[in-house]
Amino acid sequence: MAKTMLRLPIGIQDFESLRIDGYTYIDKTEYVYRLVNEGRYYFLSRPRRFGKSLLLSTIKALFQGKRDLFKGLAIDQKEDIDWAEYPILHLDLNTEKYDAKEKLENVLNDFLTKAENSYGKMESETSPGLRFQGVIKRAYEKTGRRVVILVDEYDKPMLQAIGNKELQDEYRATLKGFYGALKSMDGCIKFAMLTGVTKFGKVSVFSDLNNLMDISMLRKYHNICGITEEELLATFDKKIDELAADNNITRDECIAKLKNMYDGYHFNEYAKEGIYNPFSVLNTLNNGDFRSYWFETGTPSYLVELLRRHHYNLEQMSKAEVTSDVLNCIDAESNDPIPVIYQSGYLTIKDYDPEYEIYTLGFPNEEVEKGFALLSQWRVNFSNATRTIEKYVIEEA
Repeated sequence: MAKTMLRLPIGIQDFESLRIDGYTYIDKTEYVYRLVNEGRYYFLSRPRRFGKSLLLSTIKALFQGKRDLFKGLAIDQKEDIDWAEYPILHLDLNTEKYDAKEKLENVLNDFLTKAENSYGKMESETSPGLRFQGVIKRAYEKTGRRVVILVDEYDKPMLQAIGNKELQDEYRATLKGFYGALKSMDGCIKFAMLTGVTKFGKVSVFSDLNNLMDISMLRKYHNICGITEEELLATFDKKIDELAADNNITRDECIAKLKNMYDGYHFNEYAKEGIYNPFSVLNTLNNGDFRSYWFETGTPSYLVELLRRHHYNLEQMSKAEVTSDVLNCIDAESNDPIPVIYQSGYLTIKDYDPEYEIYTLGFPNEEVEKGFALLSQWRVNFSNATRTIEKYVIEEA
């Protein structure tokens, strides 16, 4: 069978380069349109490698007024998009390994210095929070347009400091002051969105940001990242046939195997359809092999540390029953690892009892379930599996 010439965007997180270079794009711009027209401040939590960075890059291109990149997409048909260029402050916290206080300081200083080179600085602005406020204000005054603020992986410093209370307290204090600018400079801001894996709350960085709308578990944004079955079949029809042929199975068997391996993520209790893991699906279609691509990229060190520290029973974890308060927010002082495990994508919503408002969690699919079985060899106490665990730990940088 001749191979289909379809460029799969594995690892590509920049919307402009993806569109210019002709890579396949699953159109999520209807959700982007909804975001920019229905509100101003958003937070989205999704697991790693689920398309959060590409989503922010798409929003950035929209506010840069690059309409040519959106030709043929849903948002291009909307008559009330002005396609004007706005000042954009885009902070990506995914670029560093946060194992020392100065690592976060260096990233914020680099971001703010570059912004100040464009919009100016006042000597009285010494802390990251004050500098951020000043940049937002002057960007608005200089351009005459309110500012767009995009923050990718806002929580990475906090996550990588799990198990180090002193360092986490340092990061928490720094980030609370920094993100506080989103509230104090409201009149200068057109749109703001923060993405991450987790949502830290209570005494943490989100405690003062009550103007952010958390869309992570809203039904109307359930499909904003990842791949639905409809999108899978419509976009990759011929690639599925090729995958079936490569594995000597029928098309129906191939679709069923894709579903069992990579589908099953539910971010809302009433969502009928599951979401496919985009990283694993794209790699499977590209390589012609069914493998645990997402899980094999490594178990984040913060998750391993959390499980090891609390000696959590993995078999019990796969049948956890929790309330919405547990799923929606992580208390940095809590001993319960379930919120982090759920928000990191290793558990998902399996059932919901509306009378008692109880969620039943479980592994989303075969890839994750087999990965955890291999990771721990299903030993009751996670700390007994240290040698196996460390093989799969990654230090994200």
